[in-house]
Amino acid sequence: MCSVLIGAFAAHGLKQVLDSYALGLIETAAKYQMYHAIALLLVGVMASQSQFSEKLLHWAAFFFVLGIILFSGSLYLLAVSNVKWLVTVTPLGGCAFILGWLMLTVSIYKGVILTKLG
Repeated sequence: MCSVLIGAFAAHGLKQVLDSYALGLIETAAKYQMYHAIALLLVGVMASQSQFSEKLLHWAAFFFVLGIILFSGSLYLLAVSNVKWLVTVTPLGGCAFILGWLMLTVSIYKGVILTKLG
């Protein structure tokens, strides 16, 4: 919901205020926020299945949320404030996203592949 609201507000309400670079930052932030909100839904569905590691799914969710805050949050703030040091925070959010996907992938591997082999 938040990514849709922010994206719509930027596209319609801030279009006259922000330049195309800033609007692009908001668009990128909203996309990544939405992708990872969907990933969080997947983690929730998988958590209801006993074959998947609850611990790994917990960490995946943690890193996805952290990534949303650091990556998308820093881009949103950079777009509206032009505070340049925020660009140093964005890659940390990207790393959190990568760790989240790694945890999710390992959970799937352990839950599906190893279960079939073992």
